[in-house]
Amino acid sequence: MQSSIPTVNKIAEVTALFWMIKIVATTLGETFGDFFSQTLDLGYVIGLGITGAMLLTALFWAAIAGTTTFGTEISDLLDRTLHVGYIGGSLILAAGLALTLIVWYRREGSLEVDPITQGRAEILFWVAVVFSNALGTAFGDFLVDVAGLGYGGAALVCTAVIALVLVLHYTRAMNEIALFWIAFIFTRPFGATFGDLLTKPIAKGGLDLGTLNASIVSLVLISGLIGLSWRNMPERSVAR
Repeated sequence: MQSSIPTVNKIAEVTALFWMIKIVATTLGETFGDFFSQTLDLGYVIGLGITGAMLLTALFWAAIAGTTTFGTEISDLLDRTLHVGYIGGSLILAAGLALTLIVWYRREGSLEVDPITQGRAEILFWVAVVFSNALGTAFGDFLVDVAGLGYGGAALVCTAVIALVLVLHYTRAMNEIALFWIAFIFTRPFGATFGDLLTKPIAKGGLDLGTLNASIVSLVLISGLIGLSWRNMPERSVAR
């Protein structure tokens, strides 16, 4: 017998606006993380502690931005403090993401993210989000610094991957859950590259807005997009 108890989807509906907000939230996470660790010169360990504390009290999109910042600090901690390197850090983070998804699938029997109504799946979702954001950061830094593509080249690579994901989505040529996590990972370096474009010196191809001003710009953008998503939200948050 089907239960009459309503279940609430704890994850935002995955639409085009979801991905737009996610990219801007990624940019905010990148610039805000650099604001703590570099502009305020607190270092990556203290920055990781601050953003971790912020994450514990955040709502969904604030949490996405928080996990992005948290992921940035984790990636930078692995590379610049522990000297693991971008490749080593990427392998560690990819293994962490894979293990999380395996545990999630074995416990829940599915990796569906729209909707997520159970607390146990929600916890695993957020763990996977942290790993994917950190992995996206490490991979983006690898493209810029190790591969030598620069911010524009890295953005083009990530744009090409996202475009391929869209083609595979609309042609139904690949599993939708796999496509979701590929997109989630690659929108991270895409947004981070945009963040670097806002903050880096003009001589290095950036706009030199500084980490605080760039964070404010990103916050204004994400607030507008969230407001638009609320206006367009269908009446589907409660299902029976």
